[in-house]
Amino acid sequence: MTVNIGAHTSIAGGADNAVDEQAEIGGNCGQIFSHSPQVWQDPNIEDDEAERFRAASTDHDIGPWVIHSSYLVNLCTPKDDLRAKSIDSMQKEVDAAAKLGVDYVNVHLGAHTGAGVEQGLDNAASALDELDVPDEVTVLVESDAGSGTKLGGEFDHLAAVHDRTDLEIGFCLDTAHVFAAGYDLSTPAAVDETVAAFDETVGLEHLHCLHLNDSKHECGTNKDEHAHLGDGHIGDAGVDRIVNHPDLRELPFVLETPTEDGRSFAWNVERVRELRA
Repeated sequence: MTVNIGAHTSIAGGADNAVDEQAEIGGNCGQIFSHSPQVWQDPNIEDDEAERFRAASTDHDIGPWVIHSSYLVNLCTPKDDLRAKSIDSMQKEVDAAAKLGVDYVNVHLGAHTGAGVEQGLDNAASALDELDVPDEVTVLVESDAGSGTKLGGEFDHLAAVHDRTDLEIGFCLDTAHVFAAGYDLSTPAAVDETVAAFDETVGLEHLHCLHLNDSKHECGTNKDEHAHLGDGHIGDAGVDRIVNHPDLRELPFVLETPTEDGRSFAWNVERVRELRA
């Protein structure tokens, strides 16, 4: 099977521009923000823009796509006002996904900010229950690097939310986050152990996407800073096993690697294809 590899591209100037950028870097799947992720803002995607996005994706044979939710969304929060804003933002994201023909909306659980782990997980599950998700869209909870009171760094957190919500959710594992949270991915054996741990705790049948990133920091540091594939502490051996692991290789891999050292997404896309050759 041809590897499903792409990157997070920009909708600046129109959502269809993200498709063109994806094609230029050689990607065949991808991720977008529907608006600036650093402010409370509605997606505001016009019907003709959505039609162009769908048509361009079909023409270039690019998909699946993921919408990454706003960085401000906090499903775990104990604060009523922030919870209401987070639910409203997520509802608009899943509606935008349906309009664009995007399969997934990706979201972090957020931070409990002192409410405690169990309360934070309950808050997240009940917030997800408030969503009216179109049938053709799936919400993916993304793993976290695990700093401070943020939840989602432990596979147990992901399993708990899955068990506590009535919404049919899936998951996205970010390799840099998983590594930062203390699950080793730097050797083939370590990748196998981490994949087996996820399967035992959460279930591989619920894993729909991987954010494929190397890490500039060591395993277990809770530091989230991405590196080019093979250049970080996960390294060539770990990345090779991730993209070739029999339980992962057919998933869409979405890059969030940096633009530095004269390399950007296109270099990393080609690197994955080389590893799968």
